[in-house]
Amino acid sequence: MIQNLATGHSGLTSNVFLVDGARTVLVDVGAGFDVVAEVQQYTDDLDAVVLTHTHPDHIGNVDQVTDAFGVDVWGYDPAQPVVDHEIEDGEHVQIGDHSYEAIHTPGHKNDHICLYAPANGVLFAGDLIFANGGFGRTDLEEGDRELLIESIERLLNVVDDNLTEMHTGHGPSVTTNPNHDIELALQAAGMR
Repeated sequence: MIQNLATGHSGLTSNVFLVDGARTVLVDVGAGFDVVAEVQQYTDDLDAVVLTHTHPDHIGNVDQVTDAFGVDVWGYDPAQPVVDHEIEDGEHVQIGDHSYEAIHTPGHKNDHICLYAPANGVLFAGDLIFANGGFGRTDLEEGDRELLIESIERLLNVVDDNLTEMHTGHGPSVTTNPNHDIELALQAAGMR
């Protein structure tokens, strides 16, 4: 089961996905709300935190989560102070009951990854792409529009027709033809 714990919270936070199963994981931790209380509505135990990237709205609650649950944080760039363990491009990470491939997708931020599990057709897209063809900002430090376009193209080459759910860093998840939303994001990002 995948639960967005940030639903109903306003302010500068990302979505926070609790994925339970063989390995109960938070994908991103959000910022500015009591995420520990939200987690505890569903479980008393976490196995890990996996970050799509380290912008403040995605990692603001990391200390409260690691203190409450004694878990390590996994991310692409181990030089980031909040990252305990590196996830390399192409590495497989157990989230819930499935193995997710980490796909390095810079352009929004250098340490950005997407996580895709073909077995259950689920993609965690972070801030690379959003519903209805939206895409991540490139006007922040480390933002690069051309690199973002290349990352969206790479993602399209990795995901396949099995993709049924796309969970994004902000806004609603996409559960109807998410490939179409990725293609729309590529078109929109390429427009000048």
